[in-house]
Amino acid sequence: MSGTNETIGGGGFHHVAVRTADFDATVGFYTQALGFRPTLAWGAPGKRAIMLDTGDGSCLEVFENAGQKPAADDAAIIHFALRTRDAKAAIERARRAGYAVTMEPTDLDIPSSPKPTPVRIAFCKGPDGVLVEFFQSR
Repeated sequence: MSGTNETIGGGGFHHVAVRTADFDATVGFYTQALGFRPTLAWGAPGKRAIMLDTGDGSCLEVFENAGQKPAADDAAIIHFALRTRDAKAAIERARRAGYAVTMEPTDLDIPSSPKPTPVRIAFCKGPDGVLVEFFQSR
């Protein structure tokens, strides 16, 4: 997939990377609960990695950090947002998969310029405490 940023010759995110202490649970959450598709995987037990297509060619890269849960204060990623047509259905899938919902679907108007941007958002705490936002344009 190519973007329109001529300065770097492309644009958009290729992938976002996260570290996890429970590789199988993390991969299961993103593939089974959220429908991501594995595109490639590598490594040996304890140091595995996988790229999961989010549905538009952008990927989530998951690195196994066996037995070492990342400290919340050390997290470089505050959260990441997944584009969706239905924030309510997406958050329900996460809830059914056993993950804590930290914000129910909420309509809000981002006070942007030149006019407010209407959105519906919801958050859950995914594996290893990573905050996942479901972002729906209204």
